[in-house]
Amino acid sequence: MATYYIGADLHCNNTELAIESRGKVVRRYSVPTTIRAIGEVLDSLSGKKHMVFEEGPMAGWLYRNLVHKVEQITVCDPRRNKLIASDGDKDDKIDAAKLAALLRGGYLRAVYHSLDEGRVAFKSWVGLYDGRVKDATRNINKVRACCRMCGIKVPRAALRDVGFRQKWLCTLKDKSVAEQLRILWIGYDATATQSRLAKKQVSRLAKQYKIIGYWSELPGVGLIRAATIFAYLDTPRRFRKKNSLWKYCGVGLQRQASGTDRQGRVRPARLKMAWAVNKRLKNAVMGAATSAIRCRDNVFRRDYERMIRDGMRASNARHAVARKMVTVMWGMWKHNCRFDERFLLKETCSLCNE
Repeated sequence: MATYYIGADLHCNNTELAIESRGKVVRRYSVPTTIRAIGEVLDSLSGKKHMVFEEGPMAGWLYRNLVHKVEQITVCDPRRNKLIASDGDKDDKIDAAKLAALLRGGYLRAVYHSLDEGRVAFKSWVGLYDGRVKDATRNINKVRACCRMCGIKVPRAALRDVGFRQKWLCTLKDKSVAEQLRILWIGYDATATQSRLAKKQVSRLAKQYKIIGYWSELPGVGLIRAATIFAYLDTPRRFRKKNSLWKYCGVGLQRQASGTDRQGRVRPARLKMAWAVNKRLKNAVMGAATSAIRCRDNVFRRDYERMIRDGMRASNARHAVARKMVTVMWGMWKHNCRFDERFLLKETCSLCNE
């Protein structure tokens, strides 16, 4: 039985397919980017089919609809393919053939995608809320910047009380600035309303998952951070070791070592933070750790204070607390249980041994 390695270069209008067998491209197709068109090409091949395409806006949609048509489907990380893709001539057909060759050689790193439509919808709502909050923050910062340029201080009540805001704008001497502020506030009110509606939907959907409620009870976490961590991790079985989990969350360390000194001894390795991480997930994890440190007496704050007393830098101590918090949440998720401080040491040790 023949084995086919299918590389796909995706665009919104068309998809270039390169089908490789025994080290040679045997067929090429240029089809519309639809499930039906790509599926017909896959159905025409009799044998084992391994397909690959790069991560992008349509990757999850294609993955969920084509995964049952092939033996294996890989959504790969385009950052790892950048140097190879930029080498020599470049067009869609060449890129598709390169992906097929990389898949055959086993040189690709897969990007995780969920098959659960409910989880995918929940993740999209979390992403929508996060985007609306950022836009609302951006808009209110524009209002403050406009006032600051004219030496005006925005009253706190003007942010939420529309009636008070209108009265305050009428008291401004510079009518041009007042009119600019009215226009800017339209954008802020719209994004603030959108963020509230999205938060209600996230809160409603989060009730379906008990672990989000358990995480929300942890110091510094709360509903939105718990929902964000849940949405972007998707499953506790996704990571085999805690080090991989830490790096994906943006709190893990990467080791770098190269060369030797004049005596031939290997130079000591340097540790640094990983940069290729999920930014939304990192913001949620680091925000939770920082808030836990600032909360009243709790196990995470006590650990932070102990590390500071031992001479650790504050930034390193915060990241250590974040790693511990992620490990605790990972253990809670595996066992679907609430946090109990008495079993923290036992749980952490068991995770370290996995």
